Amino acid sequence: MQEQDDLITRARAWLAEDPDRETADELARLIEADDTAELADRFSGTLQFGTAGLRGELGAGPMRMNRSVVIRAAAGLAAYLKAEGHTGGLVVIGYDARYKSADFARDTAAVMTGAGLRAAVLPRPLPTPVLAYAIRHLGAVAGVEVTASHNPPRDNGYKVYLGDGSQIVSPADTKIAVEIDRVTTLASVPRPDSGWEELGDEVLEAYLARTDAVLTPGSARGVRTVYTAMHGVGKDVVLAAFARHGFPEPVLVAEQAEPDPAFPTVAFPNPEEPGAMDLAFAKASEVQPDIVIANDPDADRCAVAVPDNGGWRMLRGDEVGALLAAHLVHKGATGVFAESIVSSSLLGRIAEAAGVGHEETLTGFKWIARVDGLRYGYEEALGYCVDPEGVRDKDGVTAALLVAELASELKEQGRTLTDLLDDLAMAHGLHHTDQLSVRVEDLSIIANAMAALRAEPPASLAGLRVVSAEDLNQGTATLPPTDGLRYYLEGDYKARVICRPSGTEPKLKCYLEVVVPVAEASDLAPARVRGQEVLDAVKKDLAAAMGL
Repeated sequence: MQEQDDLITRARAWLAEDPDRETADELARLIEADDTAELADRFSGTLQFGTAGLRGELGAGPMRMNRSVVIRAAAGLAAYLKAEGHTGGLVVIGYDARYKSADFARDTAAVMTGAGLRAAVLPRPLPTPVLAYAIRHLGAVAGVEVTASHNPPRDNGYKVYLGDGSQIVSPADTKIAVEIDRVTTLASVPRPDSGWEELGDEVLEAYLARTDAVLTPGSARGVRTVYTAMHGVGKDVVLAAFARHGFPEPVLVAEQAEPDPAFPTVAFPNPEEPGAMDLAFAKASEVQPDIVIANDPDADRCAVAVPDNGGWRMLRGDEVGALLAAHLVHKGATGVFAESIVSSSLLGRIAEAAGVGHEETLTGFKWIARVDGLRYGYEEALGYCVDPEGVRDKDGVTAALLVAELASELKEQGRTLTDLLDDLAMAHGLHHTDQLSVRVEDLSIIANAMAALRAEPPASLAGLRVVSAEDLNQGTATLPPTDGLRYYLEGDYKARVICRPSGTEPKLKCYLEVVVPVAEASDLAPARVRGQEVLDAVKKDLAAAMGL
């Protein structure tokens, strides 16, 4: 009974200072209904601020995304920046078109202004890479993007960048979290009604001008494209970029062209999810373009689909990553090519053959963007950094431009992206990748599955003996500790498995790769069949080992 009384007391205290009528009414209804189960869920702790910032379901209470949580997060960030000597520095703020995004952006600007920092807000919902670009362009000490990327409609998030234009990593995240915990009440956080700058289109125009660095002057521009923004904010910027560089205007998937926080045509607004590309493929079947390009809702990811046996096939992120790497090598790029550890080993082979540097990092562009001498970075989840001097993060707009240039050049030669993939397989072996991805409601399922693997690592998968098992929690000679497991399997296939919890979604993700030798073109089709057979068998055995 005492525990229930304490819960109600904490809920009433939160309600008393909630600045949002919608969430205040929601919480009041829960208190009035004496819904202790729901209240306990919302007040069981606080959303944890980490290297992904904040991300969670919208709603009232400290375990949800709402204005109270955002104000506390902004106050913690402001305190951290001042402690680091950035008093009076500029914080630039961007936001997408999700529910509450504009409110969260304004609250952040108010908190920064009240703390004595300068704040500037992008003029309207824009792609995340525009914000990442604006930080360095404007000389800011930090940036905030309000977005939940490709999460479900009920979610929102809060992504923090430092003045170098890259996302925060440890120890900055820990220090900010400590400052957030020091916020006692919202009344202690000054929040003036004005005093920050509302930016105009000059930042967007500068970003578009920067895209000139991505393409080769005079290169082919003839590719015909179907494009979907997936109900997000990418359309206007992508169309402007394509027009600027002389590409044919992409044919839009009209049902998904305009921002809509409800994402009405997709179960999950992520091009990788089953069914998400159905409308794009239907439009492609109607107009017969050369390629299909999709962005996720905040346009930092880029998906590509190609004609395939009378239909359309979406390329894996690893395939697009390899294609862009090959294209950059052909253009004479130098520097370091980097990828996350869960991405295909093909990038390393391309880099080695070209005589350029290659590095692996932990998952996430917060790590990839920090590689010294970075020229190109990618990870398999459709993220590509093709202009690190402009945007030190994944950028779905510039990636789309580079894909369009490559496809245009191949088209002039009477070839396709698929033909280039075949060339890479012939040169380096067929690198076949797949995923075992499990979305859960109960996060304990993920913890239990990882614990099962740690307690009893598989001795073999798909009949191939596990010859190396690494617990990445311990770190490696080149990687800091992370919650993950990596296995290498015996045999000629160079099979590899990595299992880890997603950092942004309630998912357990296992990344699989086999490399099938290819001696001549006639080997390609059977190699693909064999590669998929091995991956399917690995997935089956792995699921059993995790108790799924």
